[in-house]
Amino acid sequence: MHRVLLLCTLFLAGCSAQQPDGYLVVDAVIYTMDDSIPVAEAMAVVDGKVAMIGHADDVRAAHPALPERSLGGKTVVPGFTDSHGHFMSLGFRKIMVDLRGSTSIEEVIQRIQAFFPDLEEGEWIRGRGWNQVLWPGQEFPTRQDLDAYFPNNPVALERIDGHASWYNTAAMNIAGFESIQNAEDPVGGAIIRDANGVPTGVFIDAAAGLVERHVPAWTQEETEDALTLALQEAAEMGLTGIHDAGVDQATIDLYKRFIDEDRFTVRMYAMIGGTRGSAFRTYCNNPIIDYGDRLSVRSVKLYLDGALGSRGAALLEDYSDEAGNRGLLFAEPEEFAAQVRESVACGYQVNTHAIGDRGNRVLLESYELAGITPESRPRDEHTQIIALEDVPRFQQLGIIASMQPTHATSDLNMAEDRLGPHRIKGGYAWRTLTDAGIPLAFGSDFPVEKSNPIDGFFAGVTRQTKDLLPEGGWYPEERLTREETLAAFTKGGAYAAFQEDQLGSLSPGKFADFVVLSADIMTVPPPQIIESKVEATFFGGQLVFGPVPGE
Repeated sequence: MHRVLLLCTLFLAGCSAQQPDGYLVVDAVIYTMDDSIPVAEAMAVVDGKVAMIGHADDVRAAHPALPERSLGGKTVVPGFTDSHGHFMSLGFRKIMVDLRGSTSIEEVIQRIQAFFPDLEEGEWIRGRGWNQVLWPGQEFPTRQDLDAYFPNNPVALERIDGHASWYNTAAMNIAGFESIQNAEDPVGGAIIRDANGVPTGVFIDAAAGLVERHVPAWTQEETEDALTLALQEAAEMGLTGIHDAGVDQATIDLYKRFIDEDRFTVRMYAMIGGTRGSAFRTYCNNPIIDYGDRLSVRSVKLYLDGALGSRGAALLEDYSDEAGNRGLLFAEPEEFAAQVRESVACGYQVNTHAIGDRGNRVLLESYELAGITPESRPRDEHTQIIALEDVPRFQQLGIIASMQPTHATSDLNMAEDRLGPHRIKGGYAWRTLTDAGIPLAFGSDFPVEKSNPIDGFFAGVTRQTKDLLPEGGWYPEERLTREETLAAFTKGGAYAAFQEDQLGSLSPGKFADFVVLSADIMTVPPPQIIESKVEATFFGGQLVFGPVPGE
C-alpha cells in the first residue's frame, strides 16, 4: 500500500490520495523536549517529520488542509531511545528459556521442563536470566544441579547480566571436560572450582568461551525470527531509537537487509563489537552515518571488566563480601589503551563497558593517553561504580555516562554487600554526575533488564523497586527530576549518537517519532508512573504499534 493511502487509512476514513501526506495531532499534552516550547497541545506531521508544534489554533491555521487526529487529552512524548541494549539478544531471549526472576534452582528446572515439554535426547537447552542473588543462600549453582534432570542433554544457561554461564556435565563433555579441568583461568575470566579443583559448571566472563564455542550457532531462520521479535517488542515499548552495544558484520548486514525490505522500525545506532572483527576493519574511517535514516555505524564497543553480581567488576579494593577478590579486567591496561588508540585512529567514537571503580579508572587513564577530546563524544557504558574523586576527569574529557536506571533498583539488595557503605556512594550516581555537567544517556541493557523505558523512568525518578521499596528511595539524593530523566531517554540518547539534529525532541524538522501514553508520567503520583503503558508508537509519522488513537 502506498504511504499516502496508508496514512489515510489510519487517520481519516474516506480521505483521498490527493490530500497531503500528513496530519495534525490535536487535543494532546505533548512534552516536546524542545526548550523553546516544552509543552504543546498540537503538532503537524508532514512527510514523516514534525512540521510545526504549538497551540492548536496556530497549528491549524498554518496547516488548514491536513486531517486531524484528536488524542482526547492523552500524553505524547518523543519516542524513547534505549542508549544501551543488545538487540539481537532481546529477540533470542524469546526463543530460549527465560529465567529472569526465578527464585530457586528448583524453579529454574521447572521453567526448563515447561519450555521443553518434548525434549529429545541430545537436544541443546539454552536459557538466560538466572541470578543466584535471588536464591536461598545466594551461592552459585553447580553442574550436578542440572545433571540430575538433564543427564543426556547439554545445557547452557547465561546469568542475567551475561557475565557468567552455567553448564551441565553433558555440555562440558562436548567441550572436553578434561581439557577444561586442566585449563588455567583466561585473562578476564574465571572457572569456578570445588574444593578439589574440579570445575563446578559456572564460568565467569571470558572463561565461558571454553564451552560456549561448542554451542550450536543459531540458524538463519532463528536469527531472522529473533530480529522480527525484537522489533515487535521495541514498538510495543515505545522504543524508536536503539543503541546496540556490540555488533558484528553479520548483524549489520541483517539490519541493512531488513531496512531494504522496509521491515526495520527503529533508528539503530550500532556499536561495533571490539577491534578484532571484520566490521572494525570495514568501517575504519568509512562510517555509515545514515543508512535509510535507520542505521548508523560510527562507534566501537570495548570491554574493560565484568559485572558486579558475579564479582567480575574490577575494583580498586577487595570486594567487601569476598576478601582477596578485586574482580577481573578483560585486558591489561596497556592492551586496552592500545585498543582505544586504534579506535581513535579509525575515527570511531569510543564506547567502553566499565562497571567497577577500577574499570572506570582505567577507562579514564586510557582515554586521556589516547588524546580523546570532548568533540568525539566518548562514552562510558554503565559508569556503574566510580571513585568520587574521579568525577572531574569525566567532565574534563567530555565523557557521556551511558547508564541504566533499573540496574540500581535491581542491584540494591546486592550492591552494598559487594562494595560496603563507603564505595556505594559512587554507585549509580546519576545526580552527582549530572551536577558535575556530565551528559547522561539512559537505557536498560536489555535483555539484562526488561526493555520497558517506563521502568527506567520510574527508577530514575524514585530509586525504588516496583514494590515502592525502600521507602523514600535507595540513596534518594541521587534521584533525578522527571524532566531530567525523560531527557536522558530522549535528548541524551540523540546527543550520544550525534543525532540531536534529527532526534530526541519533537521539534520542527526532526523525525516524527513519538509515543502516546496511558497516563501523564510527568505529573501523576510516582506509584502511578509504573502502571503507565504505551498505547501507540509512531515511527516517522507511521503507526507501528497500537490501535489508531481516538478510535
